[in-house]
Amino acid sequence: MAVTVAALCAVAGASFAGPAEPMITEGFREDFTAPKLNTRRWYVSDGWTNGSHQDCYWAKSAVSVSDGNLNLAHVPGTATTRPGCGEVQLRGLIHYGTIEARISAPVASGLNASVFTYTGPAQGTRHDEIDIEVLTRHTNRVDFNTFVDGKAMNGENAPLDPPLDEAFHDVAIQWSPDAIVWFVDGREVHRTPEGATLPDLPQKLMMSFWSTTTLTDWMGKQGPRSGQLDYRIDWISYTPPDQRCLFKGSITC
Repeated sequence: MAVTVAALCAVAGASFAGPAEPMITEGFREDFTAPKLNTRRWYVSDGWTNGSHQDCYWAKSAVSVSDGNLNLAHVPGTATTRPGCGEVQLRGLIHYGTIEARISAPVASGLNASVFTYTGPAQGTRHDEIDIEVLTRHTNRVDFNTFVDGKAMNGENAPLDPPLDEAFHDVAIQWSPDAIVWFVDGREVHRTPEGATLPDLPQKLMMSFWSTTTLTDWMGKQGPRSGQLDYRIDWISYTPPDQRCLFKGSITC
């Protein structure tokens, strides 16, 4: 796919401009225990970058499944190639409901590991987004944010103990027409204030791991390294707003 397909300007990520996608009405929990990624459910970004703020290209080779985890890699570049990085997108759109995931991330300045929802120019809409982001220079913290019509709002962060490079943590987004609530390890840590402007368009569910050489005030400067880094997702789930308790331990129970 040509890079021009996705000169997509959301800072946290963007998406493949494919045919009109169906609404997801059935909940699921993906535990990544199969030997390969379920590509009927997940589309793997490959062959482009989201804009000049991102110095790595999405690459299928940076996405793998092993030991019950989805691994989104960041692979250093060479003298003649740019770094490779991993992203997957749910095939279909969600509109409200609960997203839960169990994640772990390495320590590295200049990189961003995320679970988020997105819609924008690639879907023929304004830019709406709901974020869980780990700026991996600080693995002891997780950041939350929304975009409505391209404007960032409702931001906050929460501490993580132990940090994500030492242990997995459960993170979650509960999205309704009246509020968005974020959770860490089953505990509410941030809620949009009453009357806040909220994303209200159907969106794609995505996970990504990417890097920058320009947004250094936000994400930090990358340091020298030779090896691959892996952002790991043990499982991820989506519970539609009219369903509950798809699995034991869900925050919807």
